[in-house]
Amino acid sequence: MAREFTRVGVVGLGTMGAGIVEVFARNGLDVTAVEISEPALERGRATLTGSTDRAVAKGKLAEADRDALMARVDFRVGLDALHEVDLVIEAVPEHLDLKQRIFAELDRVCKPETILATNTSSLSVTEISVATSRPNQVIGIHFFNPAPVMKLVEVVRTVVTSADVVADVEGLCARLGKVDVTISDRAGFIANALLFGYLNHAVGMFEARYATREDIDAAMKLGCGLPMGPLALMDLIGLDTAYEILDTMYRRGGRDRRHAPAPLLKQMVTAGLLGRKSGRGFYTYERPGSPKVVPDEHTPVAADVAPADGARVVAKVGIGHARSELASPAVVAKVGIGHARSELASPAVVAKVGVVGSGTMATGIIEVFAKAGYEVISVTRGAEKSAAVCEAVKTSLNKGVVRGRLAETDRDAALGRVNWSATLEHLADVDLVVEAVVEELSVKKALFASLDEICKPGVVLATTTSSLPVIDVAMATQRPADVVGLHFFNPAPVMPLVEVVRTIRTSGETSATARAVCAALGKTAVVCGDRSGFIVNALLFPYLNDAVRMLEASYSTADDIDHAMKLGCGYPMGPFELLDVVGLDVALAIQRELYLELREPGFAPAPLLEHLVTAGYLGRKTGRGFRDHTNR
Repeated sequence: MAREFTRVGVVGLGTMGAGIVEVFARNGLDVTAVEISEPALERGRATLTGSTDRAVAKGKLAEADRDALMARVDFRVGLDALHEVDLVIEAVPEHLDLKQRIFAELDRVCKPETILATNTSSLSVTEISVATSRPNQVIGIHFFNPAPVMKLVEVVRTVVTSADVVADVEGLCARLGKVDVTISDRAGFIANALLFGYLNHAVGMFEARYATREDIDAAMKLGCGLPMGPLALMDLIGLDTAYEILDTMYRRGGRDRRHAPAPLLKQMVTAGLLGRKSGRGFYTYERPGSPKVVPDEHTPVAADVAPADGARVVAKVGIGHARSELASPAVVAKVGIGHARSELASPAVVAKVGVVGSGTMATGIIEVFAKAGYEVISVTRGAEKSAAVCEAVKTSLNKGVVRGRLAETDRDAALGRVNWSATLEHLADVDLVVEAVVEELSVKKALFASLDEICKPGVVLATTTSSLPVIDVAMATQRPADVVGLHFFNPAPVMPLVEVVRTIRTSGETSATARAVCAALGKTAVVCGDRSGFIVNALLFPYLNDAVRMLEASYSTADDIDHAMKLGCGYPMGPFELLDVVGLDVALAIQRELYLELREPGFAPAPLLEHLVTAGYLGRKTGRGFRDHTNR
């Protein structure tokens, strides 16, 4: 049976330490809360008081329970106060030498049977444990911030941690109402090892001016359902903390270049731009510690664009880009007038839209345009496919009526706007063509060459590709300035995001028209350059590939990795759940494209992913992927 803990100690009462104190005290444990000085102790007491008072104000904690909770906490200065605790957890800053000194002192102060735990998120628990004479009783207990809210705890055992200690800590986690995943001592553990590579990649994307901070964050929130965008999350974590975690992971984790902190991150930390806690990071905040973002010199400004119906729509234009490109003729010449034009050009009027394709994405795009009031011509490869697409659109619209999201008259009006065809020549008088055919470059190039001959001058030709180079498609035509990427997300009627992908040949008017159309559809458009994966897939799929590598190395199970990312990071789905939904063949194809373009060794597809695809285990669509779905 697991040991029954009666009194625990917490060393360090910053945000995390105070949160851990609250978790213990909420669950009936007496806590000795220790700091280095009286002022630090009072700050910790104020943090705990503020958190519990907010819980009372929100109705999540009764006043009597708050008072009982506070009564269980004994605030003390100095480690000597911990001589009678059954377990002590350290939550001081992420510096190995500091933690080793504390553990050496705890080894001296605490009774022989006391378990010594560290809340480190990235440092070696093993290296911390050897500072004591009892490394078999040292363990990692990694809470996530805010500790009272987040359900996950990573229990980190070293090669010498006693099995009884692991069992005791797992039992404690259950008592606290937490979900624990038990893993070995490796850089970043599960959550941070997967999270921080993704965050660092996002910083590099912003540093290269590939997309604005707002567009990067919006893309990952709206395209993946994440609770926060990566740059806003970095501000919340603290850029100094993020830098230390990445640097530690780089040094301890085999010097993977993707974990080498982006140069911009180091520069911002040196300049004191640490995120929310300093009042400025990637965004600017009302004051240090405030979550409220306020405008700064990089905040987008409103610019009018005119959608097809003639109404004015306010679109967002990155003021940082616009100013830098328009400051002087010399600057415009240097950075490329194409960007400035794309942000200032007037959009063309779009009234009639052609959609080419018969798959799920084409069906959804037809519905989106028809409901928004556009006349739509759907073109497939035959009457039978047209009938199937028509039936799919009707079924989807009927579901909207049944669920009360669409009036019957609006459904009928939308259907009345769609004309069904099996001939590309019927696109001769449309204003915009959206291609949604199979993800094969040769097929798309052949289609665009045909559209180039059929469509009238000035028509915007858009591809929905999620990974292929848009410029290759554009150069199959004699009008590359009119070609743009419009990457809708599946299901198109539901997902609010569209990536507008402009090539180096895309004109300003084409880009402006694409953004205006997205606004008229009620979608959020994020603008990016023509690079493999664009924003969302370029950030998402390397993270998924890293999860496969973690499983492949037998570091943890698919279930525990999924739990870690859902409960520790607030992701709507774990990586293996998502891979099975997306399709392992689709994931492999995208990962191969990323690797071929970027030539980053860490982006090479995980062998396990390749083997599963070869075996025909493609996810939910075949009944088997990382999990067996045949009986679900």
